[in-house]
Amino acid sequence: MVERRLRTYLGEYKGCLDSLQILSTLDHMIPCANHQETEEYPWGWKWRSSYWFVTFVMWLGTVVDVLIFALSIPVVPFQLKALGYEDVASLTGWLMFAYSTGNVISSVPIAIWSEMYDTRKVPYVAGVLVLIVSQIMFMEAPCYWVMCLARCLQGIGMITRVVVGLAILCNRSPSKVVGRQIGIVMSGAPLGVLLGTPIGGPLYARFGFRGPFIFGIIVSLPDLVLRLLVIGERDASRSPSSSIHIPLEGKELGNGAVQSETKVSFVRGFRLLLRSHRALGAACVTAMISMLENMLTPVLPSHLNSLWGMDATKVGLVLLASVIPSIFAPPISGWFADRLGVSAVIIATLIFAIPWYIVLILDVHLTVFITAYAFFFTSGLATSVSTEFASIARTTDEIGYAHVYALSNLAYGIGASVGPVVGGQMYDSITGGWMAICLMVVGLLALCVVATFFFIGKKSIGRNLLQRIRRR
Repeated sequence: MVERRLRTYLGEYKGCLDSLQILSTLDHMIPCANHQETEEYPWGWKWRSSYWFVTFVMWLGTVVDVLIFALSIPVVPFQLKALGYEDVASLTGWLMFAYSTGNVISSVPIAIWSEMYDTRKVPYVAGVLVLIVSQIMFMEAPCYWVMCLARCLQGIGMITRVVVGLAILCNRSPSKVVGRQIGIVMSGAPLGVLLGTPIGGPLYARFGFRGPFIFGIIVSLPDLVLRLLVIGERDASRSPSSSIHIPLEGKELGNGAVQSETKVSFVRGFRLLLRSHRALGAACVTAMISMLENMLTPVLPSHLNSLWGMDATKVGLVLLASVIPSIFAPPISGWFADRLGVSAVIIATLIFAIPWYIVLILDVHLTVFITAYAFFFTSGLATSVSTEFASIARTTDEIGYAHVYALSNLAYGIGASVGPVVGGQMYDSITGGWMAICLMVVGLLALCVVATFFFIGKKSIGRNLLQRIRRR
């Protein structure tokens, strides 16, 4: 009897415990759901964390950065002449060197900042603020060295967008469309040139030297607002409809599985990257592409002025006509890179580019010159190489997107630092300097073909060819 009652009491007690456990579980689930709906997930979480929104913000940031830089291209040489400086082409080249120096010295620290503290949104937003400060400093610069310092700050602001923004974009985008998304982002660069170069000259003529820079500050404000709207990594990695964590940044294994990326020392990750022949090959190609692109930019206004007597406004119109085709090249290049492979796209583009640089040497009609300058096929190269860097990050353990894009922009900054200085010095110091620059560009293109043939790709074309020869 006593035993029966004891069993009854124990059963009731157990039932009460089960009920309490269920209630406790419900109590935790309901507030958690409410918390997710009302507090944890900000307004517009779905579209603000989507890779298409990040792509748009990155694209707009690219347009703004390049537009601000392009505003000054046609006016700086004439402003330097107005201030009494000589050897304007060389001085313009040194200003671009200062800009690229900002890229080089800040690439690795910015990548460390974003990787170590897992706070990519903060440096991403800070980049716009640095850009605005640099514009104010440049337009108020009382002497040449302050202009150089302002250009250096502008380079730091730009590289923040590239390193951090591309890391965010690659985290959010499916691996099958990374090339396409990067291509869309990079199509903003020629559009920025397209908008900036024809505006800079008239603004300079109407409002003086401050005009282009005030306009640049104004167009930076929408970019700042949109960067603030981008959802941070921690919020974007969780779904508002559940409490399940969704890893955004991962490694793609050989069987197609995805492995979440483990946090490692940035120094260790960068050391591993420098030991990769594939990464070093991509970095060398990036540096050479950057160098050849920036060799012509500082001397083009002087060349057009000496050959056809063009002023700042007409130089801007020539640049305007030359960049229109290059708006479509990056997304097309990225689309082909996703489907045909990066190596094939880069080699084909480089081979098609070489004849057009030879045409630039000839003293031909202005229409032919503009056509050759516009259709030299190099506009899509940066997209293909950036896609290769993203592939390296996905398929290599302990290497993240910030690692590879720090190396990419370090290489690009080195090329962009050397290119304008070499171009400016060659143009001012060598008889037939323009021809010498174009021939050097052709040589760099040929070196890029060789480097791509042997080093670019998970299994490069050159290595595949050598293996087939050995089998025979």
